[in-house]
Amino acid sequence: MKPNAAQYLSLAKKAGRLEAGEEPVGAAARAGKARLVILAGDAPDNTRRRAAAFVAGTGQILVTVPLTKAELGSALGRTVVAMAAFTDAALALAFLQALEDPAQYGSAMTEMENQAARLRQRQKEARAHRQNLRRGGKQSAKSGQTRQRKTNDGGAKS
Repeated sequence: MKPNAAQYLSLAKKAGRLEAGEEPVGAAARAGKARLVILAGDAPDNTRRRAAAFVAGTGQILVTVPLTKAELGSALGRTVVAMAAFTDAALALAFLQALEDPAQYGSAMTEMENQAARLRQRQKEARAHRQNLRRGGKQSAKSGQTRQRKTNDGGAKS
């Protein structure tokens, strides 16, 4: 594992964007908040089946990473962790890119890139909406200029 991958795990945990362990991952998956579920390479078969059941029928992605339970646990400040879930698409994408041989996770990376792009678009729209609320005007879609609202007495309000 590259040091950057461990740093992304640690960063996501500190930011509250990573759930570690079967129960928290299951809760995040059921709530639809898990974007990427990762499994340690030496996870038991029962854990693999549970992880597959968590993401079955959802848009969540399951990836087995080339890390042992001990390596995954040490990156997260625990003794062992077999399963973890990223709840942020951008951090999940950065983690996948930081792994050794990221090309092996091509379909997962493509999906994470799409999710991250949608997230950036929603954030951009939310910023524009907040600015419009502060200005008090409505923006024209074509010109990008703010139109003035009319008041009840017939005058224009800016």
